Amino acid sequence: MTAAANELKPVLVFDSGIGGLTVLREARVLMPERGFIYIADDAGFPYGSWEEAALKERIVDLFAKLLVQYDPEVCIIACNTAFTLAGAALRAAFPQMTFVGTVPAIKPAAERTRSGLVSVLATPGTVKRAYTRDLIQSFATQCHVRLVGSQDLARLAEAYIRGDVVSDEAVMTEIEQCFVEMDGRKTDIVVLACTHYPFMANIFRRLAPWPVDWLDPAEAIARRARSLVPQVADAVHPDNFDFAVFTSGAPDFPTRRLMQGFGLKA
Repeated sequence: MTAAANELKPVLVFDSGIGGLTVLREARVLMPERGFIYIADDAGFPYGSWEEAALKERIVDLFAKLLVQYDPEVCIIACNTAFTLAGAALRAAFPQMTFVGTVPAIKPAAERTRSGLVSVLATPGTVKRAYTRDLIQSFATQCHVRLVGSQDLARLAEAYIRGDVVSDEAVMTEIEQCFVEMDGRKTDIVVLACTHYPFMANIFRRLAPWPVDWLDPAEAIARRARSLVPQVADAVHPDNFDFAVFTSGAPDFPTRRLMQGFGLKA
């Protein structure tokens, strides 16, 4: 399905699973005139377990098909792991397309912290990426930044979003390394460097040993996308978009129901 000549092109939001819905929610508020297509690469989920070269090739190959099929106005890569790994390759392979990336919000965290102790909660892939360490070197050298690579939190978040019961113990195991005490100071900001994690922010707040600011980048990503998408006066919201595509081709019933709750056909 592609946009007709006389209607606005859609915005494509891409994630490894359903975590990118946090970004979609904010983008829709800022771009109400646009239709959205949500792509969940659930056949490849979770990305943290992939070998880098194979995952980069997969993502670029997927976009070669997606761009032809849907002809979007802009692509939001709502996945830290995907963008820090493949963002440069996507821009090189498809120079005619605008890609809005998701990277760990290390710069705003460094600007806001009072204690100087910041943690970055991410997937192992994002933690080990040179891109992430370059952000620290560029914007947070005055801070003590702890990188916490969670093996299972994205999977737990997917289960939680779908309505499954997730134990406090399982969540605490994944986040406990974020909390640092040093010279009378305590971590005061935790960067949520995976779009799945904000869905569990209320659990994180309840389990945290002291209050911290859980930094969710979704609004900033949406603002950046809005700045790059032409605003068209008197535009009519298209009715042939606002749907979700799963690379597995077989989303389960809780997932389809979740998508409907976000106004997406699945």
